[in-house]
Amino acid sequence: MAVAASKTLDASGLSCPLPIVKTKKEIDSMTSGQVLEIISTDPGSKNDMTAWCKRTGNELLESAEEGGKFKFFVKKA
Repeated sequence: MAVAASKTLDASGLSCPLPIVKTKKEIDSMTSGQVLEIISTDPGSKNDMTAWCKRTGNELLESAEEGGKFKFFVKKA
């Protein structure tokens, strides 16, 4: 099932903690229920995104890795 994102954040080339910092900033500007697609090249972002979603109550709908890029779909709480 493809997740429809309201916004896309390209955090490619950024290393920890910048993908999370930018994700937080984007999520803060969105309304509840909207979905943010995050693209990252940092392998650490996989654990970071999972932990951040748990901590903040936002929902990680899907994560995938393809060609060295990590994609996350986060639904704002």
